Amino acid sequence: MKGIILAGGTGTRLLPLTSVLTKQLLPAYDRPMIFYPLNTLIQAGIRDILIIVSPEYSGSFLNLLGSMFRGHGVNITFVVQKRPGGLPEAFILGEDFLDGGPSTLILGDNIFEDDFSEAIGSFVSGGRVFAKEVTDPERFGVVEFDEATGKVISIEEKPSAPKSNFAIPGIYLYDGKASEIAKRIKPSERGELEIVDMHRAYLALGELDVRTITGAYFDAGTHDSLLEASVYVKEKDFRSRFHPIVNEAITEFNAEFKRLVSLKK
Repeated sequence: MKGIILAGGTGTRLLPLTSVLTKQLLPAYDRPMIFYPLNTLIQAGIRDILIIVSPEYSGSFLNLLGSMFRGHGVNITFVVQKRPGGLPEAFILGEDFLDGGPSTLILGDNIFEDDFSEAIGSFVSGGRVFAKEVTDPERFGVVEFDEATGKVISIEEKPSAPKSNFAIPGIYLYDGKASEIAKRIKPSERGELEIVDMHRAYLALGELDVRTITGAYFDAGTHDSLLEASVYVKEKDFRSRFHPIVNEAITEFNAEFKRLVSLKK
């Protein structure tokens, strides 16, 4: 299983913050937002990770993460997305990286409290999405599923009359068919490929299941949600829950950075 973090986009909902820095490098309390999806993947045992970045900030990501995890058994690769083309484009840009194997795609501004180790470790084929009960499902992609079998019945994107209160957050598991399926998707009216069409393609094959999650979840792409996420991770001491690989890599990076700064004085 390989991992993809989608960290491109323009971040217009977070202006003026994102006029100088991409949102995935903004702090969620005491560390850049990108470390939370990174930790989710590493915690689940994924060690080969592709990060999709925008051209304006590729250097910033490389400076931060280019060598941080060397020596820790985690391989990070970067690919540039010239312009936002929708979430399924990640499987097209990452086709060579995936090499026909399964993958977990996670959004670079999504913060999860849940541990996905079992859900990812037990994945065999098809597609797997997750459902989080929310109070405002009309703002999300909404899944209707058979609670007994875990099979998806229907998926709707931001419906005015939701068939359930379960939203689909930004983490998705797909098998080796993902790249080819993504290539067949037609752009929506806004000119982008839509992730709901990936879900529906697997649903049409009878190969999509859903797992519910109960822990805290933040789509930290707005000022309010970024603040809420920052307060939550501080109060719940998220640092102590990070995988040792991530905490050790950050500690070593900080020490080396301080050493280099001291040499310049």
